Amino acid sequence: MKVILKQDVSKVGRRGEIIEVSDGYGRNFLIARGLAEEATSGKVRENQEMKKTQKVKDDKKTAAAEASKKKIGGKIVSIKVNAGDGGKLFGSVTTAQIADAVTAAYGVPVDKKDIKIDEQIKQAGTYPFKIRLHIGVEADMTLKVETE
Repeated sequence: MKVILKQDVSKVGRRGEIIEVSDGYGRNFLIARGLAEEATSGKVRENQEMKKTQKVKDDKKTAAAEASKKKIGGKIVSIKVNAGDGGKLFGSVTTAQIADAVTAAYGVPVDKKDIKIDEQIKQAGTYPFKIRLHIGVEADMTLKVETE
């Protein structure tokens, strides 16, 4: 029996795939739990159209991410924070603060979860970091932490 998966199923396949399974497994488990639907000719055509439109959307997102990468790649972002003697900060600089600074400085919306930094920032200075803009598209930037 051929089925089209509606959701990712571990050790079976990913959403949208057309797979061959035994009749009992298909009817009694996958279809009964809403994880798959039977692969009729109409459903197969519908699935192919959905894949085409999804590919077009992904290509647009990748192109937008590449444009953002050109805009912010290699740039420096400055953050002013309160510090004590010797440039030691009161607390640390968070990824949310970095995301807000990048958005304010360059107009590129960045989520704090997409920022990758190797170390905690507890000292004034410069730190390299990466921003994941889309799957496979990352921009390298530099953070400059200054004291007020």
